This record gives sequence, structure tokens and C-alpha cells, in this order.
Amino acid sequence: MSNRTFTMIKPDATSKGYTGAILDQIIKAGFSIKAMKWIKLSEEQAGLFYDIHRSRPFFGELVEFMSSGPIVAAILEKDNAVADFRTLIGATNPAQAAEGTIRKNFAASIGENAVHGSDSDDNAAIESDFFFSKLERF
Repeated sequence: MSNRTFTMIKPDATSKGYTGAILDQIIKAGFSIKAMKWIKLSEEQAGLFYDIHRSRPFFGELVEFMSSGPIVAAILEKDNAVADFRTLIGATNPAQAAEGTIRKNFAASIGENAVHGSDSDDNAAIESDFFFSKLERF
């Protein structure tokens, strides 16, 4: 089990000015930020990141959304990071997310759900490597 996970604050949340409040909630939950950058993905980059979903019917819409505005990518550290972060962000559908979770507080819909969180230690490493070189990590 790794003590690091990967997250992105998505374009819907950055455009609404929620970045600081989301980062505050993450830090208050005991995560430390080990790498972070503000970036706007091209459609090609978003497609590469979400390549695992290429055959799914929502792929085109997902790529368009994720390249529609800036995102904040970050590597987070905490014991049991992946599972604890998944709990902190809440269900993909904000209507079903637990009270106090990031998605309950900041997401508008299943499609515009404010944040991404890695679903496994392996994916956390892959996703972190997509955005960050070794020099950009602490």
C-alpha cells in the first residue's frame, strides 16, 4: 500500500473559484501536497490521460470537458492515501455523496464532479507520472 495518491481539481471547480476551498479541505483532512501544478490540458493530452476509457461512450465528452479549462494536478501524501482520498471526495454522483465530502460540497453533476482521485496505488503512480517529473516532487 502506497502513501501517495493523485488528484486533479477539474475545470468545473477551477472555473467556479473552488480551487482554494478544495485544497483547504484536502489539507485539513491530513494530506500533504508533494507536487502541484496549474495546467490546461489539450484535447490530445486529455485523451492520453483518459485512454483507458477510449472505447466508452462518454470518452469524447470527457476529453472535451477536461480540456475546456485549467485543472490543478497534485500528488498527495498520507497513510492509506488512495482509500482515504476516495472517501474524502465522495461518490461520483454528488447527489449520492456523503455530507462533507468534496463532491457533495463542490460538484454539480456526475459529469462535472469537481475532482479526480486515483482508484488504486498502481493508477496513482501512473497518473502522477503523467503529470510530474521526479524533479517536481517532494
